[in-house]
Amino acid sequence: MLSKIPPNHPLRRMFHGLVEQVFMTDIGICDASLTDYLSDMLAGFVHIDDIYRLRTIDGRIIREVSQMQVDADFGRALTDAERNRLINQYIGDFTLFWTGLYPETLRPRRSSGANRLREYLLQGKRSYGIASELTPAGKEPPPELLANLSAQFECCVHGLQLVRTSWQQLAQQPPAEN
Repeated sequence: MLSKIPPNHPLRRMFHGLVEQVFMTDIGICDASLTDYLSDMLAGFVHIDDIYRLRTIDGRIIREVSQMQVDADFGRALTDAERNRLINQYIGDFTLFWTGLYPETLRPRRSSGANRLREYLLQGKRSYGIASELTPAGKEPPPELLANLSAQFECCVHGLQLVRTSWQQLAQQPPAEN
């Protein structure tokens, strides 16, 4: 995922520091490639247009995971495997973002009773697994990282929930005096 936030931007550094702290200290996952990926994912989803960047062929925003696989248009010639790899990686990122940072938005609705949180957990784990199988050696992110995201999906969700708590605590602190 390409982010519009430059590498040395304070927001990107904050994400990196919080993710690294939570995952390495609080959760015990000492995998720099995983924490770098998650930090980059957060930076890549700062703007709502980046969260909902998949569009249909006629330009409509795709907001539902169930539509992403069928309707996403990349506007360029891709092999079926490459398209499926990109879509499944995006679905993994999208579902991880929502389940980790804003799970309250996925709670069951009264009218449908659907448990979107559970659906997102299952779909995210599945999608990273598929993306890992479709990723050739030498491609970024590497297939091993995507497989690890699938295997560690629930831990990553928990870690991102702790990251959110950490940044909320930072936001409540008074500004440092110069």
